[in-house]
Amino acid sequence: MYLEELFGLSGKTAIVTGAGRGIGQVVACGLAKAGAEVVSISRSGAPETVEMITKEGGKAYDLKADVTKEAEVDAALAEVVKRSGKIDILFNNAGVCLHKDTFSATIEEWRNVIDINLTGEYIMARAVGKIMVDLGIKGSIVNMASMSGSVVNIPQWQASYNASKAGVMHMTKSLAVEWIDYGIRVNSLSPGYISTPMAADVPQELKDAWMPLFPMHRMGKPEELIPAILYLVSPAAGYTTGADIIVDGGYTLI
Repeated sequence: MYLEELFGLSGKTAIVTGAGRGIGQVVACGLAKAGAEVVSISRSGAPETVEMITKEGGKAYDLKADVTKEAEVDAALAEVVKRSGKIDILFNNAGVCLHKDTFSATIEEWRNVIDINLTGEYIMARAVGKIMVDLGIKGSIVNMASMSGSVVNIPQWQASYNASKAGVMHMTKSLAVEWIDYGIRVNSLSPGYISTPMAADVPQELKDAWMPLFPMHRMGKPEELIPAILYLVSPAAGYTTGADIIVDGGYTLI
């Protein structure tokens, strides 16, 4: 009962972007197990994630929207309010990474990374925050940042990704202060290298170069991010806003 009071999400409606695979999928399932009704919003849908949740007795549905397009986001969120009545939680997770040095990457590629990782999170947070204010909900928003917002990764070059995630971290702090009087908490999560389908596409030579840099000498599991997110979105974090939680196996410590 005590843990339920601290971390339980029963009766809450949680939106997860990019829940079709990887971190988003695992976190969506974790939020559902904690009692939340989970709504996936992504460009291609997340039927597999919804099935995983409902098979275990949870509540979930998915909607399609491109987080970089305001009209699509607004339409999807209007549908959430229509079907669920409210929005309590947003895990702002959709993102991309580009491993290219600055002279090789095009300005279009730079803009695409910034548009999805930073502007897309801003559009989602802004739209969800407005609904929370209008409905009088003291909600919680968790933006997906990265350890790459705090350090420069090596040996790969990814200036666009690093810049976008540093931007997410400061945007999070800014929104946390701006919305504090509405009772809306805004925090960010900064994972290190996590074993996901996105990481599976990374060349093996890069992974081999990363391993000596981890004090734990391994990549993280998506499941190891769930406790930090559960804390940030739960009643237990009632006095936590504008924070960034780094979960990186100690990578940023050295």
